[in-house]
Amino acid sequence: MTIHRGPDLPYLTVAGVTPSSRGWIVASAKLHAATFAVEPPRLFETFLDVVSERPAFASIVVNVPIGYRDSTEDAPRTCDRAARALLGRRGITIANAPTRESLCEGPNWVTTHVDAASMMKLPRYREFFAEMSPFRQRVVYSGHPELSFYQLNGDLPLRWSKLREEGRQERREVLEKRIQGVATILEAELDVPGKHLYDVAALLWTARRVQGRAAKRIPSDAEWDSEGLRMEYVF
Repeated sequence: MTIHRGPDLPYLTVAGVTPSSRGWIVASAKLHAATFAVEPPRLFETFLDVVSERPAFASIVVNVPIGYRDSTEDAPRTCDRAARALLGRRGITIANAPTRESLCEGPNWVTTHVDAASMMKLPRYREFFAEMSPFRQRVVYSGHPELSFYQLNGDLPLRWSKLREEGRQERREVLEKRIQGVATILEAELDVPGKHLYDVAALLWTARRVQGRAAKRIPSDAEWDSEGLRMEYVF
C-alpha cells in the first residue's frame, strides 16, 4: 500500500465509499499513529476519480461487491451467505452480488433477469466493474455498512433499519462512541441522502481497521472468481 512520506504528508489517508445516484460519496480521514482526523465528505463523479485521487488513498472500503458469479445458475457467493448468517435479521440487507452476465449483457437481458432494486444500482456497479482488477485489490476492499456497524456495535447486529428514526439514532450513537469528530461527516451539507453519510462513516472505520491490519474477512479462507478477483467482505 502507498505510504505518503513527503515533507508535508507524514500520514496516510483512508476512505469509505458508497455509490449514489449523483456519484460516489467519499468519507476520508488522515491516519498517523493513534491520530484519526476525519475530513468533510466529498462527492466524486466517477469511481476512476476516486482511485485517481492524489495523494492516493492507502485503503478504500467500498459498498460494492467485488468478485462475481459467472451466471445466475451458479450458487450465491460464500461471502454473501456467510454475511447474512452473521447478521441475523439484519442479513436481509445483504443481497447476492450481481453476475458477470448482468454486468456485461445488454439492456434486454438485464430487463428480463435483474430485479428492480438491483436495476437502480446497476449503472454504478457496471462502472465499478469496468475499473476493478485483481491489481486494485491491494487498496480497494469490498465492505458493507451493516457489517461495519456490526463490528462497531461490539459484534452485535443493529436493531433498526436506517430508514427509521430509531435506526439513524442508533447508528449515530454507535459512531460517536468510536469516531471522534464523526459529526463532520454526518452533518455535512452534501446534496445526498443522509442515510449514505451514515454508511460512509461506518465504512471509513473499516478502512482504518484494514490499514491497521485489524479487519476481519468473510470468508476467512479466500475465494476467487473466474477472473481472479477475491470474493470477500471486510469489516
